[in-house]
Amino acid sequence: MLENYFPILMFVLVGILVGVVPIALGGGISRLLGVHRPDPEKLSPYECGFEAFEDARMKFDVRYYLIAILFILFDLEIAFLFPWAIVLREIGFFGFMAMVVFLAILIVGFIYEWMKGALEWE
Repeated sequence: MLENYFPILMFVLVGILVGVVPIALGGGISRLLGVHRPDPEKLSPYECGFEAFEDARMKFDVRYYLIAILFILFDLEIAFLFPWAIVLREIGFFGFMAMVVFLAILIVGFIYEWMKGALEWE
């Protein structure tokens, strides 16, 4: 009766080996060939402006989120221009005027955030 479960046991063992051996092999090779102290350039603040390994609950400036949201907002709205440009001849004057209104709203929003100083970085 137990010999019926032998293929399942082999499947589990091979699965564990396939999962564990590459990790152990990679860790062993990196310890054998790698440098054991981290590079200070890799640990320095990069784009986010704060240290890489600190408390996750620390306070940081909300301007990072503001710039990211503004970038995504205007980047996605500009992405609407590509399909519009491709079908401009088919949609005619109505489609052209709809895009003019869309771009006018986009420009008003951009000027508003520019005047409010959302793009300034101190």
